[in-house]
Amino acid sequence: MTDSTDITIEREGNDSSGAYVIKLSGVERRAELTWVARDGVRHANHTFVPDEMRGKGIAAKLVDALIADAREQGFTISPDCSYVAGAFRRNPDWSDLRA
Repeated sequence: MTDSTDITIEREGNDSSGAYVIKLSGVERRAELTWVARDGVRHANHTFVPDEMRGKGIAAKLVDALIADAREQGFTISPDCSYVAGAFRRNPDWSDLRA
């Protein structure tokens, strides 16, 4: 299976909704963190990682990409998904990005 250093995160979507996506060779389904924008806030509403990708930090990499984009692009995040909410609890330095 692919080494975690070989992971590429793709961004899909537009101004109103989107996803951060990881596809790995040999794995049929993709990992994703989806979001919808409302009133200038990105609502992180779902994180999914296929069984074949679990235990490799894939979900954390998706959240890290969302956080990096928020810092770069200046939006805030509503962690509606339980995984993203947990990541915010574990990273109090992200509090300035929480809507």
